[in-house]
Amino acid sequence: MSTAAIVVLVVRYGLVMLFLPFSALDKILGFEGALKQAQQVFTGRRVAALVLLSGLAIEIFMSLGVVTGIADRACALVIAAYCAATAVLFKRFWAQGDFWAPGDSKGRALFWDFLKNLSLGAGFLLIVVGTDGSGLRPFLAHPLASSHPYSTVQAPP
Repeated sequence: MSTAAIVVLVVRYGLVMLFLPFSALDKILGFEGALKQAQQVFTGRRVAALVLLSGLAIEIFMSLGVVTGIADRACALVIAAYCAATAVLFKRFWAQGDFWAPGDSKGRALFWDFLKNLSLGAGFLLIVVGTDGSGLRPFLAHPLASSHPYSTVQAPP
């Protein structure tokens, strides 16, 4: 494996390591606590459990796709959407009522978490479109194709 491919692997794992293993393992080992958190947004234990298990599947399988390069752009798009959805559903800084209050506030703390979720999602979108946008057309033409992240990198002319 070339040095460039190793760097790509490390960067891709850096993007997904929040989800795999940490968040996924937390959902598995602390399922009841995660379920209670999901029930704050989704009414009914079954619905909350289904949402939680869906999130777990996204965290495991989409992360593996990003790291292995198998349908990596589609997987990155799903994770980007997941980051945005979790920001809107669980980082509701606007609903706290104390955003503008002096001193520490739950609203401002959630605001930073909200922005972190969106920023991480934007990082995944770079896998989808590339840093210069040239990956968008190939993705739209073949959304489940690999971007071949570990192929030999050619030096620019």
